[in-house]
Amino acid sequence: MGTTEGPGQTPPLEDRLAGRLAGTPVPAPATARTAAASALAEFGQIDLAVYRAVAHTPTPVLDVPMRRLSDAANRARLWLGIAGLMAAVGGRAGRRAAGAGVVALAADSAVVNVGFKLAARRTRPDRDSAGVPAVRRVPLPHSASFPSGHTASGFAFANAVGQTLPAAAAPLRLAAAAVGYSRVHTGVHYPGDVVIGASIGATVGQLVGWGLSRATVSRSPGRRGGG
Repeated sequence: MGTTEGPGQTPPLEDRLAGRLAGTPVPAPATARTAAASALAEFGQIDLAVYRAVAHTPTPVLDVPMRRLSDAANRARLWLGIAGLMAAVGGRAGRRAAGAGVVALAADSAVVNVGFKLAARRTRPDRDSAGVPAVRRVPLPHSASFPSGHTASGFAFANAVGQTLPAAAAPLRLAAAAVGYSRVHTGVHYPGDVVIGASIGATVGQLVGWGLSRATVSRSPGRRGGG
């Protein structure tokens, strides 16, 4: 998850974490701290190597579709459009699923953008040094790179919707994974940003879906009249 640090840039996240592990005076044995710091640095090297491998692999058939998919997911437009379609044609279950998905998008946005991105402050990848082709590129966001907000939104939406409409879960997760890959393909995220973003989003979506389903059950006539 590393990149070359230029003048004035915030050091990469993994370098800061590794430095803290190596320098913090804690009771744990020094060998354990050193091993953890080394592991973080090695994960960063793998992350950068995979990013560069994707950039260097010619994919003329995928380049334009991945760029368009990445753009379509900006500001959660893709997921909001799907939610609107479900609400329009899916009946009561579709409206419930759409509502859960929209709530999950809002919760995920707060967790990722107010929480993780401000804390991590990871610099975006250097597309020029990695050789990302111009045909793939989308505008580079000004926000921190870690984690991928596009990916987190997709998995939050998919998991929340899937608890009301289980048949929709797999297609939506596949779409979320494609959006996540598109963010690496277009050069705006490292693979590690996408993996962690997917984990965060999936967790948020699961919690939102569970909470809303519990609230629905508690408001049902049978529950209110029981006792």
